[in-house]
Amino acid sequence: MSRIHEALKRAEEQRAASQGGQVPSSQTPEAVLSDTPTEAQVVASPSTGVAPPSFAAPFTLDTLLARASQHDWTPDTNTMLFFKAEEQGFGTEEFRTLRSRLYQMREKQALKKVLVTSALPKEGKSFVAANLAQVMVRQHGRQALLIDADLRGARLHHLLGTSATPGLAEYLLGENDEFGIMQRGAMENLFFIPSGRSVSNPAELVANGRLKILLNRVEALFDWIIIDSPPAVPVSDASLLANYCDGVVMVVRSNATPVDMARKARQEFRDKHLVGVVLNGIEADSSPYNQYYYGAYGRPDAKGATQR
Repeated sequence: MSRIHEALKRAEEQRAASQGGQVPSSQTPEAVLSDTPTEAQVVASPSTGVAPPSFAAPFTLDTLLARASQHDWTPDTNTMLFFKAEEQGFGTEEFRTLRSRLYQMREKQALKKVLVTSALPKEGKSFVAANLAQVMVRQHGRQALLIDADLRGARLHHLLGTSATPGLAEYLLGENDEFGIMQRGAMENLFFIPSGRSVSNPAELVANGRLKILLNRVEALFDWIIIDSPPAVPVSDASLLANYCDGVVMVVRSNATPVDMARKARQEFRDKHLVGVVLNGIEADSSPYNQYYYGAYGRPDAKGATQR
């Protein structure tokens, strides 16, 4: 009996035992493969040869709440807009509008796993991904998972004020299961998977198949999964990550992103579903919408008070 056959049979026996049932003697490994894959079905990581932890228990919201690691996040409130006591600051309405647009698209197509990327570094993709996840959970009862899949230049753990490890890299290497890498913080219903430790082969890890298993296992527990990726032009990771997502949001920085680079990034996703472009870095006084909104409803000053 091959190692794969033994692993598949053992995984099915463990799952049946945890559910109080028995495995029919006639069931074959091929029948097991038709179910949602478990970690035990991946005998070894193609890139490392490391066997992942066996995991047979059902993945439920109660289990997630009980086992996800609780962290004391200390977010940068200059950039993490929805951790502030005052949530009518500059930029918050734009994220609520982006949320509404995504829900409108969701009425016409499947849209839950959203990749956020940009053409080049320092265009604000991590800022957009983090605040988009935050604004999603501001609606009552909504659950969101934020994943830092930028294994080359991770930023989200700095923005949220938390640790980077263990994280996605450790999961892709087969060293941790879902519970071991997922964090909970101060914001209710927002969960976070950091990037993990630095690795020498990020593209190979992203493509090794375990990210797809992770998303398949946790997708049913969340209303939205927001994934921050590396920039699309310098490296191939973003295009690989898009294969596992329902849509792509591209961030373009005002008066900074070269037009040819934006077009080149767009070509990277020509076979993917680009749901929209976010124009980042607009000056507050240059937008007629902002002038109207803050003129009518009050605008926070530098100290966080409201001028009317």
